[in-house]
Amino acid sequence: MCLILFAVRPTAELPLVVAANRDEFYARPALPAHYWEDHPQVLAGRDLEASGTWLGVTRQGRFAAVTNFAEPGDDAPLSRGALTADFLTSDVSASAYAHHLDRPRYRGFNLLLWDGTEMIYTSNKAPTRALPPGYYGLSNAELGASWPKAVRGKAALQEQVQRGVSSAALINLLQSEYIAPDKELPHRGRPIELERRIAPCFIRGDEYGTRASTAVIFNGANAAFSEQLYGPQGTPNGRQDLTFAFSGKLSSSSER
Repeated sequence: MCLILFAVRPTAELPLVVAANRDEFYARPALPAHYWEDHPQVLAGRDLEASGTWLGVTRQGRFAAVTNFAEPGDDAPLSRGALTADFLTSDVSASAYAHHLDRPRYRGFNLLLWDGTEMIYTSNKAPTRALPPGYYGLSNAELGASWPKAVRGKAALQEQVQRGVSSAALINLLQSEYIAPDKELPHRGRPIELERRIAPCFIRGDEYGTRASTAVIFNGANAAFSEQLYGPQGTPNGRQDLTFAFSGKLSSSSER
């Protein structure tokens, strides 16, 4: 389970605002967000099993993020993390990239692509479309699915942006542990106990849970990127706050 809350051009000064939780098994090896040695323009975490990433930005003002669909089996030849990594390391438009994907080679995915001009949503489970200005919530179903965490999170993001957005506020709203009533939870033929356990925006667990909360704010020619890491049971495990001008010099502060 993952959650991406995002606003496309919510104001004239803010082309993109993102608040996202990465939920994963703690045992899966990964690096926190960093500038990649092989692609220095990319700022993203990195999965050490398949070398891709779940979410990232570039110095040129590109953004990409992916969520999966819960499916049995593992018969697809390519990692979904490559979808984001390949876009971030390219210079093609979001629309062109989306329309040339070989979708059957991946298990079920949702993919967000921002090229500085346009936000494209694409998937191998739903139609590709350019997203107009507005607020959105995306989890592990198609964009627009009425999962409570996505619906409530989208409303919380809108309220936050209208009050005055900050990285700290975005990280904070991702910590909600609200569990919706059973009748509002997804019905996927899975035990209701499991649906309750993964229903909150922020998931605590011993083996699986929220491993990272990320805030991205594109503000004119500048960007702010914050990542809060977590260990089992939601224990804080490092924080970094980075700011940079697009195609410019990086400045950063970190807490470990």
